[in-house]
Amino acid sequence: MTLFPPELLNLISPILPFLNDGWKVFEVWWWVFPPFLLWGSFLYLYRFWRQTIWDSTVKKVLLEIRLPEKIEKPIKAMDYVFAGFHAIHDVMTFREKWIEGQFQLSISLEIVSIDGKIHFFIRMPEMYRDVIESNIYSQYPEVEIVAVEDYTKQIPADIPNREWDLFGMSWENTKPNGYPIKTYINFENEAERLEERTVDPLSGLLEGLSTLGPGEQTWLQILCTPIRKSDQPWIEEALTIRDKLVRRPEKAPPPPPMITEAIQIIVSGPPKKKEEEKDIIPPEMKLTPGEREIVQAIEQKISKSAYSCHIRTIYLGRKDAFLKARARVPYGFFKAISSESIGGLKPNKDTMTKYKSIPFWFLDKRRVFLRKRRLFRDYCKRWTPYFPKSPGHYKYVLNTEELATLYHFPSGIVAPTSSVERIETRKREAPKGLPIE
Repeated sequence: MTLFPPELLNLISPILPFLNDGWKVFEVWWWVFPPFLLWGSFLYLYRFWRQTIWDSTVKKVLLEIRLPEKIEKPIKAMDYVFAGFHAIHDVMTFREKWIEGQFQLSISLEIVSIDGKIHFFIRMPEMYRDVIESNIYSQYPEVEIVAVEDYTKQIPADIPNREWDLFGMSWENTKPNGYPIKTYINFENEAERLEERTVDPLSGLLEGLSTLGPGEQTWLQILCTPIRKSDQPWIEEALTIRDKLVRRPEKAPPPPPMITEAIQIIVSGPPKKKEEEKDIIPPEMKLTPGEREIVQAIEQKISKSAYSCHIRTIYLGRKDAFLKARARVPYGFFKAISSESIGGLKPNKDTMTKYKSIPFWFLDKRRVFLRKRRLFRDYCKRWTPYFPKSPGHYKYVLNTEELATLYHFPSGIVAPTSSVERIETRKREAPKGLPIE
C-alpha cells in the first residue's frame, strides 16, 4: 500500500529527478540563502544596538515653561519659535550613522495634566538647550523656563499593575503628508467672520485637562524631528497631489534605452503618437472653491520648514480614581484641527490599548497588557513605535504652522482656566544706576 495514489505518482514522477538534484544542491549551498533572508532583521537589530548605545551617551533635559497671567503675543509667534528650533537639524557622515550609531535627535513637546494642574514641557538633548531657550525668549520674554525632574519617573515602571492603570494610543494622519491639518489661521479667519476677538484651538483641550482629579493624569506628547527635502521626499508628494487636483498633465516618463526602443520597434512597430486635445479653458479655472482651498493649503504647507512628527496621548491614574471615559478628552481637540477636505489626525488602532479579536479571544487581555507596557515605555523614552525604524504611517510631516497650532502658550484671556500653571509676576529689567555694592 502506497502513501500516494498511483495517479499522483505518475504525475510527479517526471519531475522527481529534478527535485532530487535540487535537494543535493541545497544540501551543499544552503548557507548562502540565510544572509539574504535575514539581512533586513540583522540591519534593524544592528541599528537598534548602535543607536541605543549612542543615545544613552546624550544627556537629556526636561524644561518646564511657566507662563505669565497675560500673554499678548498671537499664536503666530510660536510659528517663528518652531522655525528657530529647526536649527538643530544635522547631517550625518557614513561613519557617524553606521559605525557610531548617530541619528537626528528630536525634541518632545508635552502638555501634561497632573491632578488637574496643567504644565507645558519641552524635553530635548542638553546640547540644544541654548537654541531652544533663546528662540522661546525671543518671542515670549515674560515666560520662565526651568529645568525640572522627569514627571514620568513618578509613575511605577511596571504599569499597569494592581494600583495603576492606563489607556492611550498614538495618532496618525488621515491623509498623505502633502495634506495639512487645520491651523490657527483657519481659526482666526472664523473668529473674524463671527466678530469674535480670538479663538484658540487649545482652549477646549485645556478645559478638559483641568477637570482631572487627584490620582489622575493625562499626557500629550509630540515628538518632532527636523527634516529637509533631502531627508524625506514629502514636498514632491505634495506637488504631485497639487498637480492632480489642478488637472495638470502628468510628466512624461523618461525614454527607454536605445536598445530597448529598437527591440520594441522591431516587434510591435513604431509607437503611435497621441493627438493632444487642446482645451480653451485652463485647468486652474475649472477648480471648485473647495479644490482651490485645498491647493492653497498644500502650497502654504510646503512653503515652511517641516518636522517628522509622532503624537501620542496617555490617560493614567490610580485604579480607585481611574475613569476610562476621561481618556477621550484629547479627541475633541484633534477633531477640531481636522477637516474632511484637507487633513487631520485620527487614533492609530495598532497602538490603541484596546483589542478585541474573534479567533484568538483568549489572548486579548495579554495583548492589551503588552500594548500598555510598550506605549508607556516608548513615551518615557521618547521613542517612536518600533524604534529605531518606525513604519511610515507612524510618522507624518507637520510644518511650523501646524506645530504652532498643536503646541503654543495660551494667554489667560483665551484660556482662563486656573489650572494652567502661571507665574504671578512679570520679569523686568533692573533700573539703571543701581549701586553694585
